[in-house]
Amino acid sequence: MKKIFLTILFISFSCSDKESSSIDENNNTGCIEGFSTAEILVNINEEIFNDDESVNKYSRYSWSSDGSDRILNGNGIPNHEVGTFPNNDNPNTISEQNVNEKFTLCPQIVSENGLEVGGPASAIAYALNSVKFDPATAGRCNNEGECCLAQCQGSWNIEALGHDTFDFGDDMNHAHVQPNGAYHYHGMPELLVDFLGDNDGMTIVGWASDGFPVYARYGYVNAEDSNSGTTALQPSYRLKSQPDLNRPTTLTALVGPGGGNNLNIAIPMGAFTQDYEYIDGLGDLDRCNGRFGVTPEFPDGIYYYVVTDNFPFFTRCLKGDI
Repeated sequence: MKKIFLTILFISFSCSDKESSSIDENNNTGCIEGFSTAEILVNINEEIFNDDESVNKYSRYSWSSDGSDRILNGNGIPNHEVGTFPNNDNPNTISEQNVNEKFTLCPQIVSENGLEVGGPASAIAYALNSVKFDPATAGRCNNEGECCLAQCQGSWNIEALGHDTFDFGDDMNHAHVQPNGAYHYHGMPELLVDFLGDNDGMTIVGWASDGFPVYARYGYVNAEDSNSGTTALQPSYRLKSQPDLNRPTTLTALVGPGGGNNLNIAIPMGAFTQDYEYIDGLGDLDRCNGRFGVTPEFPDGIYYYVVTDNFPFFTRCLKGDI
């Protein structure tokens, strides 16, 4: 197993107390409408050397505020152990990125069903370490089962997680590397959660592009009661009982890294995004893999997204305005 040594050169981390994190209109946070996140995690400045053999770079990231927006500056380098990159299924090397993003401090719900955003090479959210969440892939298949894993044509969207048919070379953090060197998460950032130090309680791991917070795996049993204990929150998606019309069932051709020689094998349900359906109330979370409830940072409640262990792993839509 690879060894990793992280040297923290400078850390400044602050969070408001419960009184100042109130979301109502009387909390003097300057939000005329929506929720206020104004005093939560707006003073972070970290520089950490990651000597993992696939990294060997400083992870730099800072979060600040200008009074109306949350500001992220970073280099997209993870602050934890990663898998081996390049590898047989992912030929890309982790490199520094120029991450400069703004997120409103006053997020508002503008769509109850959520607006589809993101896609390959884009970011629907950023983790606290400036690594982006990008759950979709550029992999596609056509109706004949001819597939590729990058820059593809075809109407069937290949999922990165949840099956063994297609291998994107992802690591223990459900992450891999894009051709431009961007390390990014498709699902649960396991070692980031370890780094943040709370594997059983509610752990905020980042911010979505619409300004709402992102938590990992756990939430309160009763969304409105912080004394109800925590549980692994469940999505409200399931596999369809029957595949969609014209869905390819057999892999006939595969182009690109991860292609290998495993042709003429079955493509199981769960390999494509279209294999899943949303059932309102099936689990704890809504269509955008989020819910309204109290959290340690927001004791009066807020809408938040959740990274989950099962599909969709991370939201594919946003409820707030971006």
